[in-house]
Amino acid sequence: MSKFYKRKKVLVAGGTGMIGICMVNKLLQYDCEITIASLESKEYAEKLFGKKVKFFQTDLTEFDNCLKITKGQDLVFNLVGIKGSVGIGHTKAASFLVPMLRFQTNVMDGAFKNDVKGFLFVSSICAYPQSNKPKTEDSVWDGQPKQNDRIPGLAKRIGEVQAESYLLEYNWQAPKIVRPSNVYGPHDDFNPKTAQVIPALIARMVSGENPVKIWGDGNATRDFIFVDDVVEGMLLAQELAPPCVPINLGAGIGVTIKKIAQTIANTISTKPKLSWDTSKPTGDPVRVLSMKRAENLLGFAAKTSLEDGIKNTVEQYLKSDWYEKNKN
Repeated sequence: MSKFYKRKKVLVAGGTGMIGICMVNKLLQYDCEITIASLESKEYAEKLFGKKVKFFQTDLTEFDNCLKITKGQDLVFNLVGIKGSVGIGHTKAASFLVPMLRFQTNVMDGAFKNDVKGFLFVSSICAYPQSNKPKTEDSVWDGQPKQNDRIPGLAKRIGEVQAESYLLEYNWQAPKIVRPSNVYGPHDDFNPKTAQVIPALIARMVSGENPVKIWGDGNATRDFIFVDDVVEGMLLAQELAPPCVPINLGAGIGVTIKKIAQTIANTISTKPKLSWDTSKPTGDPVRVLSMKRAENLLGFAAKTSLEDGIKNTVEQYLKSDWYEKNKN
C-alpha cells in the first residue's frame, strides 16, 4: 500500500473530522501532498497537523469550491458527513438531506470534471433495508432503509448511483465505494445531545451521571468498528477495489447496546449503574455487516477489539479539549 500512496497529491474532504484526522495522519506516513477541505478553522487544522498539510476552510455545498479543491489531485477521499444520534433522520430530516446531497454530489462531480484518478465515496450501513441477517452488499436494494435512517440511507444510495452513472456513461473508473458500519474512536462528537451511542455514553458516564438512563431495552444489535480499522479499509479500497463495487467495512460481529454500555461502564473509574427506557426508540433490532467481500477483494479484517477500542477512546477523550471545556 505504501508504494501506491507514495508522494501522491491527495484531497481529504472532511479531514478535520474523526475519520479524516486518522486518515490524514496515516497518509502523512506515505509522504503524500495532502490538502484538507473543511468548515473548521485554519487554527484548528494547524493544531491537529501543524504545517504538514494545505488547508482550505470552504463550503462544499457550493460547486465552484469543489471544482477548485479537486483540481490537480491524484486521489480524493470524500469523508464529509453529518453525524447525529438516533432520530436525526426524522427530527432533522431536511437539515440532513439537502446539504448531504449537495456536497456529496458536488465533490464527486468536481473530481470527475478534473479527471481525478481515484475517488473514495463513503456510503453507510444505514443504506441497507432492515434484516436480521448479516447485510451483504448486493442486498441494499431489497427494500427501503428502515425507521429513523430512511432519509440518510437514501441520500447515501444516491451517491452510489451517481458514481455508477459516470462509469456507465463516461467509463470514469475512479470511484470506489465503501459502506462502513458504526465508526467510533478519538476525535468523535462527544456532545450527548448530538453524539452517537458510544461517544454519548462515554461523555455521560465520565461526567458522573449515575445511574445512566439509556434509550430502548439494550437488546438492539450493532456492528461497531474502531476508526483506525475503518481507515485501513478505506486506504485498501482506494487502491484495490474495482470501480463502483460497494464493499462493507465493519467488524462483522453483532454487539448489543447493553454490552456496549456495560463495557464503557467497566472502563470508567466510577463504574456507573445502567437503566433502560423502553419507551424510547432503538432503531433496527439487528444491523450487522457481512465482511466476506472485504476479505476477498481487499484482504481486510478489523483488528481492534471492542474493549481495546473503547479503552483507547475513553483515554483520548479524557485528554481532549471537549472534556476540558465541559467536565464541570
